[in-house]
Amino acid sequence: MKKIVIGIAIVVLVIVVLGGTKGLQIKTLIAAGKAFTQPPETVSSAVVHEEKWQGTLTAIGSITAVQGVTITPELAGTVREINFESGAVVAKGDLLVKLDTSSEEAQLRSLEAQVQWAKVSLDRQTSLRTNQLVSQSDYDAADAAWKQAVANADAVRAVIDKKTLRAPFAGQLGIRQINLGQYLDAGKPIVSLQSLTPVYADFSLPQQELGQLKTGMRVRVTMDTYPDRKFDGTLLAINPDLDSTTRSVGLRATFENPDQALRPGMFAKVEVLLPTEKPVLVIPATSVLSAPYGDSVYVIEPTPEIPGKKGGLAVRQQFIRTGEARGDLITVESGLKPGERVVSAGVFKLRNGMAVTENNNLVPKNEKSPHPPEA
Repeated sequence: MKKIVIGIAIVVLVIVVLGGTKGLQIKTLIAAGKAFTQPPETVSSAVVHEEKWQGTLTAIGSITAVQGVTITPELAGTVREINFESGAVVAKGDLLVKLDTSSEEAQLRSLEAQVQWAKVSLDRQTSLRTNQLVSQSDYDAADAAWKQAVANADAVRAVIDKKTLRAPFAGQLGIRQINLGQYLDAGKPIVSLQSLTPVYADFSLPQQELGQLKTGMRVRVTMDTYPDRKFDGTLLAINPDLDSTTRSVGLRATFENPDQALRPGMFAKVEVLLPTEKPVLVIPATSVLSAPYGDSVYVIEPTPEIPGKKGGLAVRQQFIRTGEARGDLITVESGLKPGERVVSAGVFKLRNGMAVTENNNLVPKNEKSPHPPEA
């Protein structure tokens, strides 16, 4: 019995010692957790600054030719001559295609002979009528016969002309779509002809912008085809009526296009340059954290020093209203002041009040018209 009691006492003592040790360890861990501070997050920063931006009205448009047609025959026939090559530059009136007119030419020779005979008969009747040797009705019949013969010959000449296709204006031809000896139906496409100097850009803007528009304003076009180029032109025309569905006004600008870089059908980003510049607050577009409930940025602010702890930097989430974006930059209409510092990279890993440190050694320069070296 004595041995059992001693054994139980020893077990209880071991349990007490183990429990005390474990409790001490847990107390130490809790104290360490309370004393632990999250290391500051490294971010890049940018200063909210003011710039003057020229006002613009932006839209999406397409390039169209001042003159552009697809050459087609008005009458059916067989191709006898092809006098152009694909992609050739032609002048107004240059012969492009001639259809077979052998039967019309033979008919024309017959009709021209009839015209000559009718003319001889008319001259004879005119001489006899002067001497009062034939009646007025005989003279009128001879005159009508001559006019009818001339009209018949002119009709055949018109058919021959319609089967002789010429360039209606100067321009550049596209890809040939016919072959020698091919029978063409009326309206069959032969080749595209486009005048490339100058060209138009057609686009539209909302009706709210109509009051700022005037013909003669500068218009700028950019496109992905030529990322390093900007094409300047002039606002040529404003539609007098608006689209009843979209409530937008149609606009047309003209561009000289001396090197023919702009081609009809190209997609283009169009900017109408307003005559005045306006001051705007600018930040990098990467600073903006977009969410369904609004756009926000993280403002970097110093934290006050407290006993035993040095001051540092922390972020404060600030909701803003953004405006126009150009390249790497975006304007801020409300929510920020000039001189404030905002996080420009790393916003997705932050939360309100988090400690941060700044590192701007590897930050690329933000520009309105960026040109990445490997784009």
